[in-house]
Amino acid sequence: MIKNRRELFSIHWTCASLAGLAFLAGCASTPSATPKNTGWIKDEVADSYVFGYPLVLMGVARDAAVGTGPGQAPFNTLRHAQALPPIGAANPPQPSIDTLDSTGWLDVGSEPVIVSLPDSHGRYIDARVLDMWTNVVWSTGSQFATNAKGIKAQTIAFVGPGWQGELPQGAKRVDVPTRNAWMSVRIQSNGARDLTAVRKLQRAIRVAPLSVYVGDSRSASIVPPRSSAADAALGAAGTPAAQVAALDASGFFNRLADALPDNPPTPADPHALKILADLGVTPGEPVKLPGAREAIAAGLADGHERIGTAPSNLLTGNGWSWFGDDVGNYGPDYALRAYAANVQPGIGTKDDEVRAVVTRDSDGQPLNGANRYVIHFASNQLPPVHGFWSITAYTKDGALGESAPARLAVGDRSGAHRNRDGSLDVVVSSTRAKNGNWLPAPRADLQLVLRLYAPKPQATDGSWQPPAVVRQ
Repeated sequence: MIKNRRELFSIHWTCASLAGLAFLAGCASTPSATPKNTGWIKDEVADSYVFGYPLVLMGVARDAAVGTGPGQAPFNTLRHAQALPPIGAANPPQPSIDTLDSTGWLDVGSEPVIVSLPDSHGRYIDARVLDMWTNVVWSTGSQFATNAKGIKAQTIAFVGPGWQGELPQGAKRVDVPTRNAWMSVRIQSNGARDLTAVRKLQRAIRVAPLSVYVGDSRSASIVPPRSSAADAALGAAGTPAAQVAALDASGFFNRLADALPDNPPTPADPHALKILADLGVTPGEPVKLPGAREAIAAGLADGHERIGTAPSNLLTGNGWSWFGDDVGNYGPDYALRAYAANVQPGIGTKDDEVRAVVTRDSDGQPLNGANRYVIHFASNQLPPVHGFWSITAYTKDGALGESAPARLAVGDRSGAHRNRDGSLDVVVSSTRAKNGNWLPAPRADLQLVLRLYAPKPQATDGSWQPPAVVRQ
């Protein structure tokens, strides 16, 4: 059965308690005295960790990506992937082999940043910009509802808080509530022989501060100074999520306090800031956490667990799980926002992409490439998309397994053939299948990811679900 219940947050205390400022439940009572026990500290640390996790994660990712070193790019510059991810690639987890990605960080603190996208001439392009809280402030997803053959040439002006002025003629203004934002442009690739055409489109994308765009090359975007907490995080190894997970409570909340002045929460979050203030976390100031070490450590551990636990308003069906209509614009749903940032960083809105994941077969057993599985799509249950869809097999850690590079994914643009009745079967196994559409899989425990590019509404409103993975 598909579940689509909305749960704004898990509250660990009641409105009647002395610490009844549970902002995530909208409780309004105010503590009249300092509690004698430290249970409130544990709860508030956990809730504040979930609340602040996306902002801290985005800050770590930005600091690792912005610069002039290998694998980095300055602000307001896109870094273009030149080839599809190789076998064994796992950073980011579950790398897509359907598109070549161009990514970069925008700085709209001193002036707008102008982005020009070319006419894709019928080729699928997914472009999106996320603010520092991982809300999608703009994307091309909704354009595919009326034009499934690609995007038209367009110019967008991303404008920071409080800026007033004149923009280039024809530029669409998009207000960004935070100083920095993350941009991703993914261009459909049809394999290695198609890369030249993709790179041509990449070169046609233009990103520049307003003054540079209109011809004053002397002006450039100001790079915000890094804090000591940011510098310390840069020395850590691993993905941004791994770096954040390695932070102790002091390191996490200092990064959060440093980031808040340039990236304030929405006006709907006053209770969150009050809870942070109770813990000694004030925007732009050194953090002064309470002396209850055990309660703080327990709260941090609880926060870690909660961001990795699927909220009840995640869509589920036949063993698969995926995000529904609320993804990308979270409002006060901090549980969903933190979980999405943790498991699918950079995820777009319901109009951009659906990424359904399954790790167990129809009998509840872990998927393993040593077995043979069939995914049977009935003729009226094929993935509903304006763009296209694909299924890819990964190791249980999200890496591309050792399998035939030319057939790492199966989908509606990879030559998948239907049965006589219009249905479609995908065979998943580490050994080549003679019948059906064979998806090579690692000979170990694995996960499958079904991607729907520019999905139709039924993919996210709960009226459609992927079929079960059946062991043969």
